[in-house]
Amino acid sequence: MGRNPSRSTKTLIDRFKISKGKFAFLLLCLDAILVALIISYVPYTKIDWDAYMSQVDGFLSGERDYSKLKGDTGPLVYPAGFLYVYSLVKFITGGLVFPAQILFGILYIVNLALVQFIYIRTDVVPWWVFGLLSLSKRVHSIFVLRLFNDCFAMTFLHSSMALLLCQKWYLALLLFSGAVSIKMNVLLFAPPLLLLMLKGLSFEGVLLSLLGACLLQISLGFPFLSSYPMEYISRAFNLGRVFIHFWSVNFKFVPEKVFVSKEFASALLFLHLTTLLVFAHYKWSKYEGGLIFLLRTWLKDTVSKLASFQLFSCKSRLRMLNNEHIVTVMFVGNFIGIVFARSLHYQFYSWYFYSLPFLLWKTTFPTFIRLILFAGVELCWNVYPSTFYSSLLLLCIHLCILWGLWMAPVEPSYVGEKKSHTKD
Repeated sequence: MGRNPSRSTKTLIDRFKISKGKFAFLLLCLDAILVALIISYVPYTKIDWDAYMSQVDGFLSGERDYSKLKGDTGPLVYPAGFLYVYSLVKFITGGLVFPAQILFGILYIVNLALVQFIYIRTDVVPWWVFGLLSLSKRVHSIFVLRLFNDCFAMTFLHSSMALLLCQKWYLALLLFSGAVSIKMNVLLFAPPLLLLMLKGLSFEGVLLSLLGACLLQISLGFPFLSSYPMEYISRAFNLGRVFIHFWSVNFKFVPEKVFVSKEFASALLFLHLTTLLVFAHYKWSKYEGGLIFLLRTWLKDTVSKLASFQLFSCKSRLRMLNNEHIVTVMFVGNFIGIVFARSLHYQFYSWYFYSLPFLLWKTTFPTFIRLILFAGVELCWNVYPSTFYSSLLLLCIHLCILWGLWMAPVEPSYVGEKKSHTKD
């Protein structure tokens, strides 16, 4: 008798999953060797390290006025978590660059392992695509040659996402809050994360998760909030900062006068929020009947519990979300923010590089088009300084990927839910 086709297919898939794990481990080992070679033979680039150490020295010496914590690149503009993390880094390395590079090399490998875990749990890309995660010259530089705080922020963020895939909501929100306390770019993930919380948690779950995240922010900032609160809030959470036009990688083709204007910033913010809402309604909440219906159902359930005095008597989880849906919503939501960000400096590439293979394989583009788009993004980020044409090309590639994501099939929201065969 012939072999059962479905059983043979299942066995083949299982082998591929094992192959992914083995290939991922091999990549970690090879990348660790590459990182060691980079640290040993490529000259370190002095950018922000001395400024970080100066700001940490002020903090460790007892200064709690954020307006007086400065370095050679200017005043401190990151939340308090940054100070705690780099105080620990200074303690471990003695403030020396070479030991810090080794520490950041380890951080790079830990972050890569977390991203690989996310990819394996979603099973969106084939095994060989994992190799793309180790091919960025710019990202290697950001971690071990520049020592930027973006590296810690994104490692915390990827840790939070890994916990979401394990359905550890409360701990995931704490790590997410910790990532925000290191650098605020993580807030680009906040709108999609909130949507996932509404889909996966009841009112009490959402409330307790947000409460824990807020308490962590208050605890980390307490030494500054209790002494110079306005100085801390205005500098650590300044959402209106205007970056220098010359150093921007995106929208460099826009005249500087327009680039720094409030009108341009407002237009980009409008496009960002509108695109988020459109994706949230038509893509991410499709299986629930749209965003409005999802919110209405969630609020109705909450009011019903309030009326029956059962708000905190039931489990805080509603239904188990599909892993692919979690990662899709998080990565696409962040990518939308990247597309419409007025200014992206070179270290900001780490904010979304690790999501690119996932996003490209979520589209229905042919594989060679995906690879061209991936290479195009990497090329644009390695043009220094950014030019009119490299910046314009980057925006075109971003918009092309965004269009591909919009046209892609919608994955089920919940575990056990069958994929819809209807067109988007």
